[in-house]
Amino acid sequence: MKFSFACVLLLGMLGCTAQVPSSPSVNNAQPTAQAPAGINWYRAQSQPTEWYATPEATRIADNVLLYQKNNGGWDKNLDMAKPLTPAEAEKLASPFEKSGISTIDNRATFTQMAYLAKVFQSTQQVKYRESFLRGLDYLLKAQYPNGGWPQFFPLREGYYSYITFNDGAMIGVMTLLRDIAKGKETYSFVDAARKQAAAQAIEKGLDIILKTQITANGQFTAWCAQHDPVTFQPQKARAYELVSLSGMESVGIVEYLMKLENPSPAVQTAITSAVAWLQRVKITGLRLDRIPNEHYTKGYDLVVVPDPAAPPLLARFYDINTNTPLFVGRDGKVKQHLSELAQERRTGYNWYAEFPEDLVGRKFLRWKQKWALTE
Repeated sequence: MKFSFACVLLLGMLGCTAQVPSSPSVNNAQPTAQAPAGINWYRAQSQPTEWYATPEATRIADNVLLYQKNNGGWDKNLDMAKPLTPAEAEKLASPFEKSGISTIDNRATFTQMAYLAKVFQSTQQVKYRESFLRGLDYLLKAQYPNGGWPQFFPLREGYYSYITFNDGAMIGVMTLLRDIAKGKETYSFVDAARKQAAAQAIEKGLDIILKTQITANGQFTAWCAQHDPVTFQPQKARAYELVSLSGMESVGIVEYLMKLENPSPAVQTAITSAVAWLQRVKITGLRLDRIPNEHYTKGYDLVVVPDPAAPPLLARFYDINTNTPLFVGRDGKVKQHLSELAQERRTGYNWYAEFPEDLVGRKFLRWKQKWALTE
């Protein structure tokens, strides 16, 4: 089975593989505007523009409003497209639920906002715009004065308060804010003051990206999945998420940086250094196979197989000093090979992804040509 980088990264972040009940059909909708049967939250975010004016789209948007917390953010790992019973809707509207936690982890909050913006532009229903703006105010308030974003806000003790690149959290926020600041049509309803605040927020965020790029053996390399908000040093999170260089998160950061207009010398250095690091840590000659096994937790095992013809891979984590891939169990102990992990951890985490050849090849070359950069 072939694992695409985008698939592994996005599905790992979204936690959206579970099947959900089929949504009700949309009455009188044009065929091109209908979402596939059994749509879930992940799929609802990437439908044709005209679909966002349908009753099904607004039903989901109304769910999103119910899930929004009083502070303007959202919790994670929820299928917001799932039909709600009256009792479930009443519970979500209760003071207890509304006072719950909000986060940008696993693509929470900024994806709800992007969805609401699409529905508002298609329906012009003010409630969706107001919910979006509350979310925007939440994101702006959640940013540290130095420019980073914590995983949870209000702050929670532990790794939740670190500046978080893990699973694309901070880059997801900054991408949304950049689209707002640039006046992208989807967000044309945002007022001038908030657009200016978004522009200032991404400038501060860029400063933190540059300050947290890790130097090893005298060279700029990549980024850890999370960094201390005061010292900017790389930090561990869960027991199996150690201080390391993160392949997946660093790819997302490089993609963001490459889209900056008129990149400063510091940004140019960050990009070229990170791309050089990615090339150094590319894994060749191995293939990741999914082997069916009904006795295992997920019904399969993951096995690394020698294959000289296999596309290159990228590990999730690398040792900062040696660039050796890290495989870590729940006991926090590092293993040299995926096969040494317990079966639950082996299949329960994205240890490998397809190497981003297009990013470090064609896109990087075009980026250098655009800004007339030489080696």
